Amino acid sequence: MVFFFFKACKKWFLLTFLGFFLASGLASPAEGAEKLAAYPALPSNYSSIKIFDSKGQFVGRILPRERYWVSIDRINPFLLKAVVAIEDSRFYDHPGIDIRGIARALVKDVAKGKLAEGGSTITQQLIKNKYLSGQKTLDRKIKEGLLAMEYERKYSKNQILEMYLNEIYYGNGAWGIAQAARIFFDKSPRDLTEAECALLAGVPKAPNRYNPFGSSSVVRNRRNLVLSRMAELEMISPQKKQKLMAAAVSPIKKGEAPYYVDAIRNKLVERYGAEIIERGGLEVISAMDLALQRRAEQVLREGVRKISPTLQGALLCLDPNTGDVLAVAGGVDFSSSPYNRAFYAKRQPGSAIKPFIYAAALEKRYTASSIWNDAPVTYTWGTNESWTPQNYGNERYGEISLRQALAHSDNVIAVRLLDTIGVSYFIDFAGKLGLPLRAHNLSLALGTEEVTLTDLVEAYTPLANGGSRSEARTILRIYDRYHNAWTENPSVVTPVLSPATAFVTTSMMKDVLTYGTAKTLKKFSLERPSAGKTGTTDNYQDAWFIGYTPQVITGIWVGHDKPVSGGKGFTGGSVCAPIWGRFMRSALAAKPVLDFPKPETVVSVSIDPATGRLATPDCPEKKEEFYLAGTEPTEPCPQHGGGPLPSPDPTPPPPPDGEAPQPIDTPKGP
Repeated sequence: MVFFFFKACKKWFLLTFLGFFLASGLASPAEGAEKLAAYPALPSNYSSIKIFDSKGQFVGRILPRERYWVSIDRINPFLLKAVVAIEDSRFYDHPGIDIRGIARALVKDVAKGKLAEGGSTITQQLIKNKYLSGQKTLDRKIKEGLLAMEYERKYSKNQILEMYLNEIYYGNGAWGIAQAARIFFDKSPRDLTEAECALLAGVPKAPNRYNPFGSSSVVRNRRNLVLSRMAELEMISPQKKQKLMAAAVSPIKKGEAPYYVDAIRNKLVERYGAEIIERGGLEVISAMDLALQRRAEQVLREGVRKISPTLQGALLCLDPNTGDVLAVAGGVDFSSSPYNRAFYAKRQPGSAIKPFIYAAALEKRYTASSIWNDAPVTYTWGTNESWTPQNYGNERYGEISLRQALAHSDNVIAVRLLDTIGVSYFIDFAGKLGLPLRAHNLSLALGTEEVTLTDLVEAYTPLANGGSRSEARTILRIYDRYHNAWTENPSVVTPVLSPATAFVTTSMMKDVLTYGTAKTLKKFSLERPSAGKTGTTDNYQDAWFIGYTPQVITGIWVGHDKPVSGGKGFTGGSVCAPIWGRFMRSALAAKPVLDFPKPETVVSVSIDPATGRLATPDCPEKKEEFYLAGTEPTEPCPQHGGGPLPSPDPTPPPPPDGEAPQPIDTPKGP
């Protein structure tokens, strides 16, 4: 205690001596002598952008990002009084350091046995925030005092108070009163109520504790302390103190759906330029379903963290008929990682690309029932380079139909099928679906071309809605509050596939959920007609599942931001499909059970699945199969009373120059 007494006395002596020495030579304040604003002036029409979901429920705000300077004449005078009352009641009387305040601090320092109180004036706090560290040392306090008194010589009291209010931190990323008023109350400083002013005046003492988003009881007690101090100094009457203490002060509601709101921000900037965020004044009706959005964030976060706390993930849910983005989660936690992986992260899709190869083959008149052999084939190019695609786990299925090959995600047959229809043809075909593939080789069959989750989900929409591709739409309409005008944002839906191809491909993808790589969703698919495809990349780095019903399509990606192996078993079927199932139950809970409508250009015939020919009365197994009209079999099963068996599909020739596969880093999972 004695040590702290002498140390505190030393601090008091030095600062007091400094004060008397410098105060004797102070010049009179130079009113308006210097330009104060360090940032652009606060615009008069400065306003936030309000976001609503498709049902009109408030979601959140997009606030201007720039830091603005507000002159003292544009700040509610009550705030100025409140700040002086709680921070520096002798502000207008001292020369930059307050000897009485120092003496008061001395008593508290000795009582607490440490240098806890500094007796800082508003001017000293301004100096500390602008130039010095927060370290509590005697040297720093002396520098602070010297600069504070120099400021008092150079600027008027109102100028110093203006600088203080524009420089101080208010918590939650709000630097200065302009940002604080907007972030906490969506107002300009002059429009703050007296109760709001009292609350903000108390924040700088401990911004993370006292800001309006903090504990309501703690914030209220701090505000009441400010009001009590104002009454004590006779700045307000006891009656007004009681009235303001009773007044409810509610900060604006914290926004929801941060990944979705961030996507809207980027779309507005893309359309109107970056200045639209600073101008504000818009009300945006989004395509979001807020309840579903909350569920998407919850399901993704819980599903990913159940596997590993170091994993990341993304979820995108669309209405396939309009492209409306019903929900999006670009990661498991926006506050720790705001990067939107649903819209911007490019990764290899693995086997999730395969449905497009099969759809392209159908358009070339191949059928779901044709029998192919998955015996390994070696492709060679150049002088001594070769590649032999392998199935996941080196599994072999032998002679199976294309329907079965897609369900089991057979790599060998996918590569052979791509080789047969032609890489160039497939690249053009994928381009119509919105997938800009550049690599010109057979490894495309295994999903080596990087895409975003949005790219992939959009490309799946033609399969879900009869052949038309729907572009993802986050904004339905925009209202400009300044001009009282609405701007509609119509959906963009473009026919890219024949309805017959979309239907037959979807019928094949239904099997993925019943006996294929996503068979854990069999119960779901029996309750609701649904189709989808898993994807797993080489070394188990990325896991995917894209699945849909006629009303909703949802894509899931799970992996690491810096690609590392998730370990054996880290597949789209085991990781993403369960998350998809939990989310889709919520997404479809209020919707009727619908099946995909069969176009008139699709015919259904009974076949023997072992041969792909028309079933005869003697066939032990019969199955209804779908065909594009004109491609259905016309001869009966040769094994049970029909003609001779067709020869197996020929081994495809080596690929032409320029279409050689890349043998490394190729996805191989289902």
